[in-house]
Amino acid sequence: MTLRRIVDDLTGRSHHQLTDLIASQLDAAIEGVGLASAMADGTLTPAEARGAMVEVEHRGDTGRARLVAELAVALTTPIDREDLYRFSRCVDDVLDNLRDLVRETDLYGAEGEPADLPALAGVAEGLAALRGAVRGLADRPGEVDAATSAARKSAGQVRRHYQLAMAELLRQDVGSDTLTRRELLRRLDVVGLRLGESVAALSDAMLKRSH
Repeated sequence: MTLRRIVDDLTGRSHHQLTDLIASQLDAAIEGVGLASAMADGTLTPAEARGAMVEVEHRGDTGRARLVAELAVALTTPIDREDLYRFSRCVDDVLDNLRDLVRETDLYGAEGEPADLPALAGVAEGLAALRGAVRGLADRPGEVDAATSAARKSAGQVRRHYQLAMAELLRQDVGSDTLTRRELLRRLDVVGLRLGESVAALSDAMLKRSH
């Protein structure tokens, strides 16, 4: 281990390096939900959104790989390294499912659904709240609880949209479009569930840190 590494750990600089890396993952996920929203409102076709998502996913994967490498050599971390790893994996799952939402919309020959925009806005708000929470991990831990609480509410917004949209869908006559819509709604619901798991991972880590 180099002297530089030891100094970074002792001064807390490595904590900021780690939070910057997880923030870069969240930035990629926020960009991913932006692409899904652009598809939903018709700004992008599903094929265009799918193509753009490739680069966004690559940036997210790169940020996660750098975080894992940094965790392997860091002497100290702002939260337990296992919890930081779990949180990173959960954020990666959010982006992966946003990718799948866009890809499956294209594969199924469907169009973007404007009715999903409020749920996607909830995902964006939740990710932004988590990003704010991450920025406070190193030296403003008191801000983390409020941010995770806001993110949890946003994840619940996605779940409520799924339930209401499914209830409406099941009142309609069943056809091929109905089945496609059901599958895409389920994928959007999974995005919200993964967001909720990200919130839980960070909340659990902060609870552990407080003891």
